[in-house]
Amino acid sequence: MNGTEFQRRVWAACRMIPAGKVVTYAEMAQFLDCGSPRAIGQALRRNPDAPATPCHRIISSKLSPGGYSGEEAGPELEKKLTLLAGEGVVFRDGQLSEIQRLWQFPRD
Repeated sequence: MNGTEFQRRVWAACRMIPAGKVVTYAEMAQFLDCGSPRAIGQALRRNPDAPATPCHRIISSKLSPGGYSGEEAGPELEKKLTLLAGEGVVFRDGQLSEIQRLWQFPRD
C-alpha cells in the first residue's frame, strides 16, 4: 500500500478495530505514540483503501462523528454515518448513542 510509514501505521491500526466499535483520534494517537490526533486525521484522509481499511471507525474525542475523507459535513460525513450504522454504531443528536461502542487498542 502506498503512503508514508506513518500513514501505513495509521491504516494498519484502523484494521485492528472490530466492526461495530469505534475509537477516538486521540486514542489512536496515543496507541501510535503520536502527539497529534490531527496528524491521525490527516493520515486517515489519505486512506486509499476505504472502507476496506475502516477509517470510518475513528471519531472525535467529543464522541461526535468527526470527519470523513477530509470533510466534516455533507455527503462524505453521511457516508461515514451510513457505514457506521451498518455496523450498529448510531449517533443521536450528533453524539455516539452507546458508550459501549468505544474500543481501546490493546496495550502491552
